[in-house]
Amino acid sequence: MKPGEIDLLVLGTTTPDLIFPSTACLLQHRLGANGCAAFDVNAACSGFIYALGVADKFIRSGAARKALVVGAETLTRMLDWSDRSTCVLFGDGAGAVVLTADSAPGIVSTHLHADGGYKELLWNPVGVSAGFKPQEKNAGVRVMMTGNEVFKVAVKTLDAVVEETLAANGLDKHAIDWLIPHQANLRIIQATAKRLDMPMERVIVTVDKHGNTSSGSVPLALDHAVRTGKVQRGQLLLMEAFGGGFTWGSALVRY
Repeated sequence: MKPGEIDLLVLGTTTPDLIFPSTACLLQHRLGANGCAAFDVNAACSGFIYALGVADKFIRSGAARKALVVGAETLTRMLDWSDRSTCVLFGDGAGAVVLTADSAPGIVSTHLHADGGYKELLWNPVGVSAGFKPQEKNAGVRVMMTGNEVFKVAVKTLDAVVEETLAANGLDKHAIDWLIPHQANLRIIQATAKRLDMPMERVIVTVDKHGNTSSGSVPLALDHAVRTGKVQRGQLLLMEAFGGGFTWGSALVRY
């Protein structure tokens, strides 16, 4: 596929190159796909799942036929390296997929949620309207997290979205061939696998290779699963993520 064939570019990121234009616009121009709709989605670690959901709806509505969906982060540029509770967890990375209107069945369903009431458990307290001062390099730009509380909410909400996904599609949990989760924490991944009664051999784990790359982690894990020959055409994949906001979501995909 040539870049000019793309008629939609959705990029999940919480670390954009610039405030504006969007990173999607910068990427679009670099690729030579100028003219199509292009925009960023900021849902923190759920960014790629959110971007998939948006692109899926565009294609189902007929507004787009070929969409490039990206998750990309440079989180190491916003870490406090003296805070060992966060700086050892995060990494940089990116991944992408192309969705087409004739790739059946492809995405079966997506399920997206958020709850801003948990804002201060995982956040970056810097922003244009919140008093960011550009002249103060990296002024306050850092990830702040209350790890134990984040873990509790993450496990609870991911359990719920897994159940929602299965119920929405009338599926038994044993119908899932592979779990491809956000790579935040092995204990969270294990908890989701347990909910699915799925052995860890059927779970794609890459957090040990590149840490938590936020919206880049699910597409990176998918790429690893395909390149290593684990995931095969026709198999049913459950992708899920949880991130600051809080945001969370899932995508059920027939690969």
